Amino acid sequence: MKTLQILALVGLTAGVSVGAAFAADALGERQTILKGFGDETRPVVAMMKGEAPFDLAKVKATLATYAEGAAKLPGLFPDNSRTGKTEASPKIWDEKTKFDGIFAKLKTDSETASAAITDQASFKANFPKVLGNCKACHDDYRVKK
Repeated sequence: MKTLQILALVGLTAGVSVGAAFAADALGERQTILKGFGDETRPVVAMMKGEAPFDLAKVKATLATYAEGAAKLPGLFPDNSRTGKTEASPKIWDEKTKFDGIFAKLKTDSETASAAITDQASFKANFPKVLGNCKACHDDYRVKK
């Protein structure tokens, strides 16, 4: 009986450790993806403002990064990743379906924009729609610094 209790305790401890490790991995991975979004966005916004020359290949690469990241992000907000060094609002877990929907829309809008953007004029017409997804998430689900 004592052996069974010890094994149960070891199993419980291992399960907690694995859960904590998954939360830390999810937090790190989502932060990497979101930082990548920011890194990709800055030069493209410079193009929008006329501060940098239009570069179709860069725009398409940025949109591909958004679509790829948006597909992964919903799974990187497990319930046990609410705490730690994060700017994620607790509201995310209260409105998980709506929150996940922003990523689905970002993926779709990025793919649609990528197909539609062929020159600077179509870029200026389509790219702001994609950025609206970023704004929606930041406004509602990111803790303000």
